[in-house]
Amino acid sequence: MPHFVVEYTANLDAEVRIGRLLTAVNEAIAKRPEVFPIGGIRSRAVRVTEYAIADGAADYAFVHAVLTIGSGRSAELRRAVGDEIFAVMKAHFAELQSKRYLALSLELNEFAGTWKANNIHERFEGR
Repeated sequence: MPHFVVEYTANLDAEVRIGRLLTAVNEAIAKRPEVFPIGGIRSRAVRVTEYAIADGAADYAFVHAVLTIGSGRSAELRRAVGDEIFAVMKAHFAELQSKRYLALSLELNEFAGTWKANNIHERFEGR
């Protein structure tokens, strides 16, 4: 944990630089290894080809992300992490949003329970 999943509309393909966003989000999350074990960080993107936005009268676009974390973190920590990740998203898309209609959103969820088999954590033990 945590997992960051971003959906973006296909009309952003030429401009989105999604790999850079995923890297920036992972870097921001990894700054808190005492809260989020590095070996559990997952980020991925989903390109959305079928969508309808607003009245359809313009070349609208959206980027919607979901950050899901394990349960038990304080409200203050959830707020701070959400604010930080959304700031990363806004900075990443600032130039693009100044040139076109673009809706950005982030939602933060907590897993109530998960089943895991992850040996990646072993690589980071003792760090």
